[in-house]
Amino acid sequence: MKNIVLFASGSGSNVENIVQYFHENSEVNISAVLTNKAQAKVLDRCNRLNINGLYFNRNSFYKTDCVLNILKTFKPDLIVLAGFLWKVPENLIANFPNKIVNIHPALLPKYGGKGMYGDNVHKAVRANNETETGITIHYVNENYDEGAIIRQVKTSVSEDDTPETIAHKVHQMEYEYFPKVIAQILEVE
Repeated sequence: MKNIVLFASGSGSNVENIVQYFHENSEVNISAVLTNKAQAKVLDRCNRLNINGLYFNRNSFYKTDCVLNILKTFKPDLIVLAGFLWKVPENLIANFPNKIVNIHPALLPKYGGKGMYGDNVHKAVRANNETETGITIHYVNENYDEGAIIRQVKTSVSEDDTPETIAHKVHQMEYEYFPKVIAQILEVE
């Protein structure tokens, strides 16, 4: 049995998609979802999906081993950042080498780094008249969006696309490819 712990900061649509993808897979267990926002909608999804949803604050993440100790109790084979916006502290990276993955809504190294998430990315793609964008699934290291790339998937951007239509295209790719790449990393069907 492979254990996954998910991290999310917002509504949790990627979390729910991942949970649904592995729902009937007896080789995978979604152990918990951790969030850094007490009012995050992902906690409502956790209740509905009957999954442990845990909130932590900035101090417990960066200044103590609280989150690390929680993770150790779940013994994750993979930690998945699914819309999680904080930089992962070095104590987690050191304890889970090559076991933390993230999805980014652009083709890294373009449009990565602090503050480059969600609509900020799609507005920048549009403002720079890019002809393509996509998703990047990558390992997490000590720097924002600089870990080794696992997979990138591209989509075209037309002159008529708005940040909203770009976001829609990117979300569809996230939903399709992120669970499949997680399964490949874990070597499960």
